[in-house]
Amino acid sequence: MSSSIKLDKDEEGKCVDSKLYRSMIGSLLYLTASRPDIMFSVCLCARFQANPKESHLKAVKRIFRYLQGTPSLGLWYPRDSTFDLHAYSDADYGGCKIDRKSTSGTCQFLGNMLISWF
Repeated sequence: MSSSIKLDKDEEGKCVDSKLYRSMIGSLLYLTASRPDIMFSVCLCARFQANPKESHLKAVKRIFRYLQGTPSLGLWYPRDSTFDLHAYSDADYGGCKIDRKSTSGTCQFLGNMLISWF
């Protein structure tokens, strides 16, 4: 999803079938386990499941078109790879000089493959 696209409540937008929208979001959330590149976009669209509008459905369809065009991307776990889980984290407690907020980050590796980070 483009960073210039801003999804909001879209009060004047045309309503769409919420059951269809929720099923599409559910399918995409399941897929994020092997396609972390869509995580941000899917979670952004998932915020509007209670009252989806046409603009939200258009964004979800755009994610599906992206997936159709990039079938070779994703996490791949070879059969002979080791499944040792290694996790690393770092924190800077109160490191921001303006408001004294903390900054933290973490990453997890399964074998030598990065599977999660923030």
